[in-house]
Amino acid sequence: MPELPDITIYIEALEQRILNQRLERVYLNSPFLLRTATPPVSAVEGKKVLALRRLGKRICIGIEDDLWLVLHLMIAGRLHWKDEVQPSGKVPAKPSRSKNHLAAFQFDNGLLALTEAGTQRRASLHIVAGEAGLQALNPGGVELFSYQKPNSEGGQLRFIDPATFSEVLRSENHTLKRALTDPHLFRGIGNAYSDEILWQARLSPTKLTQKLSAEEIARLHAATRDSLIEWIERLREETRDKFPEKVTAFRNEMAVHGRYKEPCPRCGAKVQRIRYATNEANYCPRCQTGGKLLADRALSRLRREDWPKTAEELG
Repeated sequence: MPELPDITIYIEALEQRILNQRLERVYLNSPFLLRTATPPVSAVEGKKVLALRRLGKRICIGIEDDLWLVLHLMIAGRLHWKDEVQPSGKVPAKPSRSKNHLAAFQFDNGLLALTEAGTQRRASLHIVAGEAGLQALNPGGVELFSYQKPNSEGGQLRFIDPATFSEVLRSENHTLKRALTDPHLFRGIGNAYSDEILWQARLSPTKLTQKLSAEEIARLHAATRDSLIEWIERLREETRDKFPEKVTAFRNEMAVHGRYKEPCPRCGAKVQRIRYATNEANYCPRCQTGGKLLADRALSRLRREDWPKTAEELG
């Protein structure tokens, strides 16, 4: 699932391409994509884009008349851009109608396409009116980054202060993995970057939030800020002026996410993982859990007393 760094890069790329451009037509190939009935799709056609912003993991495109297109890419949704200027007066050709092609947005300077891999249709599009419409989609968690002067050039990007971070983190007693990925607590962090944050903070994904010391919370606050900024900068450098076409949850430069049984770049121990439902947590047992292996429900139940307790027992 595209998370805060990926969504940030998507929005920056869209700002370069569609800000102040006219949205000519909206083509919907999937009946499941659009989750609202009013305002209708026709209300945004023929109007200019005036703003772009992020709402958690959602991409919000502000249109004239205080209307917003709100895209949630979920796990497998991706955006694609094609420079495609239509001759004056010509009706744009309909985009591909392949199964993975959910929608296309024809601007006066190009075509923005939305695709979703696989058979499950989880990506969504909402068309809402005004700030109230946007806030109805707000899961309630705090934004980790904000601008000191919103909507002004040269605004300074600021990370959530330590006191607020600690208060939100300790508001419920969850595991760290769950707390970081819960949009009702913090917006924008998902499965991939939570693994990287916890590795950098040297904290176990299963440690409970209300059992953290002040020093551990300070480490987690710094690791969250530094990891997200590092990956935003990495993705900016990778993309530069191109449209981000290689958005993925698994990157070779990641320390632990998607690197099961590979050596930890800090200590060399084999990266481990635990799986639950459709998610997983990747961690270094030496750096994060004091050498202890966290029990994977499926495997530990299968192997029972043969399940190793420490990293050394893995051999």
